[in-house]
Amino acid sequence: MSPDIAAISLGLVGHNHLDRRIGRNESFNHAGNVLAAILAGLVGSFITSKGIFFLVAAMAVASAIAVLRIREKEIDHELARGAKDEDEDILGKHPHHLSGFTQLFSDHRILWFCLAVVLFHFANAAMLPLVGQTLSEGKATGATLYMSACIIVAQLVMIPSANLAGRLAHTARKPIFLFGFAVLPIRGVLYTLSDNPYFLVSVQILDGVAGGIFGVLSVLMVADLTKGTGRFNVTQGALNTAVGIGAFLSHLLAGFVVQKAGYNVAFLGLAAIAQSADA
Repeated sequence: MSPDIAAISLGLVGHNHLDRRIGRNESFNHAGNVLAAILAGLVGSFITSKGIFFLVAAMAVASAIAVLRIREKEIDHELARGAKDEDEDILGKHPHHLSGFTQLFSDHRILWFCLAVVLFHFANAAMLPLVGQTLSEGKATGATLYMSACIIVAQLVMIPSANLAGRLAHTARKPIFLFGFAVLPIRGVLYTLSDNPYFLVSVQILDGVAGGIFGVLSVLMVADLTKGTGRFNVTQGALNTAVGIGAFLSHLLAGFVVQKAGYNVAFLGLAAIAQSADA
């Protein structure tokens, strides 16, 4: 879904207004996650647990209706795939060049960016599951509630974080992105300081900051790197592949480390990986 939404957004507003559009997209995305979680909890608690599946189906239908409201003729498809630059189009030039895959992925900037994305999710993906396991250790009840609180707190923080990142990204893409990366090692270290549930939930604020920034800046960086190549969409796909690789490695390594050395060592190891991503 995310590459499709990014492509439609670029085709509708162009590069010059993409930062704020993606910021708003991500804000609505996280607001929807919070709303879905709250509604699912209410339906499951007061009506029936099966009702959650009907709720999801109804939201999917509503999403499809919203997509149908987008006017096809308002989407510039050449722009949506990054095959042209609005500034060049204004001057009467209509470049429809498509870079070859070899040419595209020989661009060292894209390769370094994909590596940074792998490292970001290598460090980030396993942190929340490990927190959930920490919260559930030795507790017969309450762990699910705290885990839900961790997720909702992070999503709530992502709403303003994404919106602000979109507003500021026009003049300071790299510093904002680096700030999002810098939050990760701090978060990993803080998790080792206490196993108090309220403390662990509050640390999720940093997850919201980093997640909100990453969701916006990753799309904008790809748009910048692929402008005029016609390969915006395939690079978005490569970016999501990098996310999957990083998340897989994160869970794999964290599981082994927790089994052999405990949670604190796992958190510190993920924090070290996050620091290398920032570098």
